[in-house]
Amino acid sequence: MSAPNNAYDPVEVAVLAPDEVQQMLDDALRAIAAAADLDQLKAARIAHAGDRSPLALANAEIGALPPAARAEAGRRVGAARAAIRQTLAERQAELEAERDQRVLIDEAVDVTLPWDRSLAGARHPVTTLGERLTDVFVSMGYEVAEGPEVEAEWYNFDALNFPPDHPAREMYDTIFVAGRHGEQHSGVLLRTHTSPVQIRALLTRPLPVYVVSPGKCYRTDTLDATHSPVFQQIECLAVDEGLTMADLRGAISAFVEAMFGPGLQTRLRPDFFPFTEPSADVSMECHVCRGASTRRGGEPCRVCRSQGWIEIAGCGMVNPRMLVACGVDPDRYSGFAFGLGIDRSVLIRNGVTDIRDTFEGDVRFSRAFGMEA
Repeated sequence: MSAPNNAYDPVEVAVLAPDEVQQMLDDALRAIAAAADLDQLKAARIAHAGDRSPLALANAEIGALPPAARAEAGRRVGAARAAIRQTLAERQAELEAERDQRVLIDEAVDVTLPWDRSLAGARHPVTTLGERLTDVFVSMGYEVAEGPEVEAEWYNFDALNFPPDHPAREMYDTIFVAGRHGEQHSGVLLRTHTSPVQIRALLTRPLPVYVVSPGKCYRTDTLDATHSPVFQQIECLAVDEGLTMADLRGAISAFVEAMFGPGLQTRLRPDFFPFTEPSADVSMECHVCRGASTRRGGEPCRVCRSQGWIEIAGCGMVNPRMLVACGVDPDRYSGFAFGLGIDRSVLIRNGVTDIRDTFEGDVRFSRAFGMEA
């Protein structure tokens, strides 16, 4: 049988003295009380209640005491550690309650607030009308054709019979894209109309060709109530054997009836476009007053300005030079084309007086046209 351990070093077990244990307890309680949030409390728990905390290390020294002193030291250290655990639990509950209270305040949702103050959006009228115009042509047998908005000068001007000195080629009308070395006339530009899509269609599609090309165009126009440097345009092209102005007139009449209702008259007046010959501008009878504002005693009409007619498009028979540029035999094939501005059609159709309203981004403007899909 081994003898009792009476040989111990008082220096090694000095941490078990009542004053030392009380000091460790006081340090732990101060650290716990000073913890302002759960992260700081976690650090205090590791420092004063973890496996390497002062009281844990002191507890490991109890075995070095004589049997008569172990019980008292064990009770002293155990009571201190129990007090720390209880204080930690109480502080944990306090900090969690404070955290939950902050969450309730910071993330509070007032269910009594009006739920309909944030208005739902709406499809833009220019987009809606552009799709409707396209559908009109598609229902007449046309296919949709698209092309790049950054276009080569040949497609935008040369193939469309614009002479080299045509004013539209100048910088005050066309937005040219600067070349790699800064040259202004790089041969690349932002398309000024959707007519280049017609050239691409003739070059890539087999004849006959019936296409409609909606898209965005760019010109150096000054922004005002009726002009914009960026606008939406739609054009149609038909190239087949035996097409005449009568076919063009019929397509225009069908288009006007589909867009504005039956019974509206149309008229063609001579005009000039480099890519059509002969050319004409298209006017239709005012769909609001139907010409009544021009008669004596008639009420003034804001839409047609009491003229009875509204100019809506340009048209004409495809210039044979344009057909030759695309490799089409003008002796066998003929064609017609006409185009109009989608933005301007929105103004005409709905009585809008300022084109700037269409792109200012105010959802109240779009909502006025409904949620048409």
